[in-house]
Amino acid sequence: MSPERAREIAAGFDLRALPPDFYANPYPVYAALREGAPVRPMPDGSWFLTRHADLLAVYRDAHAFSSDKKVEFTPKYGAGSPLLEHHTTSLVFNDPPLHTRVRRLIMGALTRRAIADMEPGLILLVETLMDPIEARGGGDLIEDFASAIPVEIIGNLLAVPRDERGPLRAWSLAILGALEPRLTREQEDLGHRSVREFADYLRVLVADRRRHPGDPEHDVLTRLIQGEEAGEKLSESELLQNCIFILNAGHETTTNLIGNALVALQEWPGEKEALLRTIGARPDWEALEPVMTVAVDEFLRFESSNQLGNRRALQPCEIGGVALPAGALVTLCVGAANRDPAQFARPDVLDLQRAENRHLAFGFGIHQCAGLSLARLEGRIAIGRFLARFPRYRLTAPPVRGGRARFRGFLKAPFATQ
Repeated sequence: MSPERAREIAAGFDLRALPPDFYANPYPVYAALREGAPVRPMPDGSWFLTRHADLLAVYRDAHAFSSDKKVEFTPKYGAGSPLLEHHTTSLVFNDPPLHTRVRRLIMGALTRRAIADMEPGLILLVETLMDPIEARGGGDLIEDFASAIPVEIIGNLLAVPRDERGPLRAWSLAILGALEPRLTREQEDLGHRSVREFADYLRVLVADRRRHPGDPEHDVLTRLIQGEEAGEKLSESELLQNCIFILNAGHETTTNLIGNALVALQEWPGEKEALLRTIGARPDWEALEPVMTVAVDEFLRFESSNQLGNRRALQPCEIGGVALPAGALVTLCVGAANRDPAQFARPDVLDLQRAENRHLAFGFGIHQCAGLSLARLEGRIAIGRFLARFPRYRLTAPPVRGGRARFRGFLKAPFATQ
């Protein structure tokens, strides 16, 4: 995208009316907004933030900026609708005390020890997924590899029977797709239907788990059912909707992390070759853990899986020198903040040895991603082991973007192993 075209899009920027070329590469537009209108009033009366410092200020002030989406989502989805019930009951779109209760229960099953216990199974899963790819000499980075990993991991966390996991990815894509700034009737209907179908499935699963509890130290569903104590137990709606959230949060973003990383390495061959030299012919994965963690964080910064977040101002306030009224709806552009030159040297360069990488891909503050350690583990193992097995992989056709503003990833990325 030329600088002139980026400035043209920025001049009329409207999240509800984005041109097709924005989705291919939004970063020049974000740069133009950062430079010309970093706290940008939008046509619908909301505000769009693109600077790292401004996002950080909002994340830090949970008293002034609410994550509760009832005001914003009721007119969008309709009172009493499945999407409204889901998105206003889930962990990420709520304030304390519900947010605190649910987060505490989930984090109890995502301890450092619990995540470490997942590593052998994750390695086996990744290697097993690569076996048929090697036999065929290629496949699709998303369909055959990246998307399969988080579905299995989250399926294991909720102890969903393996032969019942088929619909999970489609449900997740439809429910998260309904978060886009502008929806078609088909997208909205599919989102409502997916929430209903997922919740109906979970009711059966929850009833079975009540009769046959799992280990609450590893089974998140059992932990949510039982609670840490009587006062922590969730209502039926809170339980079902937060189980849906756990799949959604762990699925789309991790799929995008792995897919974005493997495509980016094709576009930055120097970084790929340097990483391959570090991995070597006989990898010592324990010694490589810090190297791969730094690389994963750079992939997250460079192509943030989740590009947009939202808050509502609870009181009159000032952000970046701009006065916002009480009730102002604020969009936090994580993708723009993670390429802010005021925070990152050479922000548009993929640098897999980048130090002091204070990206906001996981958010910040009380709403920082509860599964960030698990996401890093999945990314580190999936990307590292894929490179070790297929060091000369190459794309065989242009990858297909998902065409979404909020979640940045690919739907398809055909490749050959040689």
